[in-house]
Amino acid sequence: MASLDRVTIYTDGGASPNPGPGGWAALLIAESGAQRELSGAEPHTTNNRMELTAAVEALRALKRPCDVTLYTDSEYLRRGITEWLADWQANGWQRARGHELSNQDLWQALAAETRRHRITWRWIKGHAGDPHNERVDRLAAAARAQLAPSEAPVQPAAAATQIALRVSALPGGQGGWAARLSAPGADAPRVLTGRADAATSNQLELLAALGALRECPPGAAVHVYCPSDYLYQGITRWIAGWKARGWTTRTGGPVQHADLWRALEAESRRREVHWAPARETPVDLAEGLDRLAAQAARGEQG
Repeated sequence: MASLDRVTIYTDGGASPNPGPGGWAALLIAESGAQRELSGAEPHTTNNRMELTAAVEALRALKRPCDVTLYTDSEYLRRGITEWLADWQANGWQRARGHELSNQDLWQALAAETRRHRITWRWIKGHAGDPHNERVDRLAAAARAQLAPSEAPVQPAAAATQIALRVSALPGGQGGWAARLSAPGADAPRVLTGRADAATSNQLELLAALGALRECPPGAAVHVYCPSDYLYQGITRWIAGWKARGWTTRTGGPVQHADLWRALEAESRRREVHWAPARETPVDLAEGLDRLAAQAARGEQG
């Protein structure tokens, strides 16, 4: 293919619980800078199906063959299309030893789209501060939320301090976080940042939440907007099961960052905390936090 239009695509998808209601999203960026957003949802699906659906629908939306760079935070999608697909096709759309291939319909649809375009597949770390990746994550979550009216946003109490969080984990292992606290009656919101070595995005989210809560006085009403489902689902759903099983997962393994989860639960009990998912974060409260988190990770002053 020669003289093809260049398009950059970011995709994301997920189900909560997995399997359960799911959403997918894609952001298409033309060489001119023009952007188009796509999203959708299914009532019963899986994380992997939503990741695949996002890629398929994004490529289908291109009306003619294009030179595409596609970014995904799904190793399942990236490795499947770049490492495993040829063997599956050679084996009659089966895995090794004749095992059934999961999501065969979507893999076949994706294979058909790859024949229409020239595609470079790129993996990007999720929830690491990339604004396009964060955007499709929020779009996918919003699409999924439309299937669950019970998850309508809860408005912060008038006396509540509102907190937005963002994190950035750099390839070298350095990580940073940023939080903005907007307290009733305060002249201006406060911004906090922190840095940690050899930190994952998940660990940084816990550190950010801890750092922000500790700035709120005991007994205060606090409304925390989580940066991802990891913190939101962990503190609102998973933690009860972890505690009941002696801080082990359903498969019997130790809970990662259990010390931070314990500390976060303790800080939460000292205050009246409502935890909100990332999609509900007010734009002005989170504005600039991705940049500040990345600067903190690099050890730079904001």
